[in-house]
Amino acid sequence: MPNMPHRTIHLFRKGLRLHDNPTLLAALESSEVVYPVYILDRKFLMSAMNMGTLRWHFLLQSLEDLQRNLTKLGSCLLVIQGEYESVLQDHVKMWNITQVTLDAEIEPFYKEMERTIQVLGGEMGFDVLSLMGHTLYDIRRILDMNGGTPPLTYKRFLHILSVLGDPDMPVRNLTAEDFQRCKPPPELCLAEDYRVPLPEDLEIPRESQSPWRGGETEGLQRLEQHLKNQGWIANFTKPRTIPNSLLPSTTGLSPYFSLGCLSVRRFFYRLSNIYAQSKNHSLPPVSLQGQLLWREFFYTVASATPNFTRMAGNPICLQINWYQDAERLYKWRTAQTGFPWIDAIMTQLHQEGWIHHLARHAVACFLTRGDLWISWEEGMKVFEEMLLDADYSINAGNWMWLSASAFFHQYTRIFCPVRFGKRTDPEGQYIRKYLPVLMNFPSKYIYEPWTAPEEAQKQAGCIIGQDYPLPMVNHKEASDRNLQLMKQVREEQYGTAQLTRDDMDDPMEMGLKHELSEENPKKGKRARNREQT
Repeated sequence: MPNMPHRTIHLFRKGLRLHDNPTLLAALESSEVVYPVYILDRKFLMSAMNMGTLRWHFLLQSLEDLQRNLTKLGSCLLVIQGEYESVLQDHVKMWNITQVTLDAEIEPFYKEMERTIQVLGGEMGFDVLSLMGHTLYDIRRILDMNGGTPPLTYKRFLHILSVLGDPDMPVRNLTAEDFQRCKPPPELCLAEDYRVPLPEDLEIPRESQSPWRGGETEGLQRLEQHLKNQGWIANFTKPRTIPNSLLPSTTGLSPYFSLGCLSVRRFFYRLSNIYAQSKNHSLPPVSLQGQLLWREFFYTVASATPNFTRMAGNPICLQINWYQDAERLYKWRTAQTGFPWIDAIMTQLHQEGWIHHLARHAVACFLTRGDLWISWEEGMKVFEEMLLDADYSINAGNWMWLSASAFFHQYTRIFCPVRFGKRTDPEGQYIRKYLPVLMNFPSKYIYEPWTAPEEAQKQAGCIIGQDYPLPMVNHKEASDRNLQLMKQVREEQYGTAQLTRDDMDDPMEMGLKHELSEENPKKGKRARNREQT
């Protein structure tokens, strides 16, 4: 007897898009009616991820955009507030649901949610279908190819991908015909109960608005904008982008990938087409495709590493006795370190929810192994709250990397909170924009305003120690001491350090190191490494 068509709830979690959406396509192809649902379970969201105001705005904008795009195709988005398990139970009964479809995700909290829905399906008699849509590959295949464990070095990871071949192509676009056949009753689409809430409905302040607007439409426009410049795409090398340019010098697409407003497979294959037409293009790991593969690498390791977002109980992470210092953490978080380059970055993070990856490197190194010796977990939580592109796997992976707790092994390279920014923005335009209190300082003092004579400080209208803080540490002394501590930790925990050691040079810094060695030809190698900008 042929299968009867399903009555389906398609549950959006991430994957807030209609292009390249394999799970939604499968739902439409197997159903007589599809209810596109987003359950706004605030308790779940807040316990799973620490979402700040800017990210709430970005999420609500993305839901509004999804609603508009579904309406154009003759369907609608039904946003239901409440605890996801009871919301599902009620609506499965109310709508006689026989199938729930949702994207497979790798985060423990989303896996747990899927397990709960599977159990509910068993009890209530509906099928559950989940397909991978958020990553380039089905990550389970990568783990299987590596004997059931994640490849812990990028080199090993790339080897496995070379055996697997290219990722699957994006699935076909959805059409009005697909939805015509499966549309929910029109009265539901008009019901006030199912609309996308406004920020004030959720008591989210309106005044926080990032230059990034959420949603698939905006994400696709940004993608097309960047792909027009084929020379830039072909020659993109990550370490040569500028951390303190006033406009993003990288793609700025990461917020759209993190919520699934943009498909990584679509980006990957559009890049492949451009590379195919270009004789000389940059290669992984520093090319744009290389950036997508780094994302995939962190997703793969995170999916199969216990306690990936914590130090304790995390088998690949060095166990370090970091300082507990609430006051110092607060100064870093609130842009009061007294180092203008660091404080400008943290201010941009607060105001816009985005900072360049090298700026992330600078503030992360400063908080952890560079200057303050405070745990990477604390920095990770701040980024999780503030960044529009905050992502379970990538955020934790990068913080372990930058604190030299895993993945990164040239730990003698410490970013200088003065010289690093000065190299690409000697006039301090970035600092003047984000720290207007220092706007009138002469360029020669703006990265180290405490060195300006009193007269210069008066003329600039800013007395250091009064209107802007003195540096909270002596960088040279702190970094020397921390370097010794790190050296000791790595000797004592040699086995753990080796787990993620790659025999490739560190790709994030290759271009940077090369430039610096040309810049300082007279200096000895050790001095060059220590200075690292």
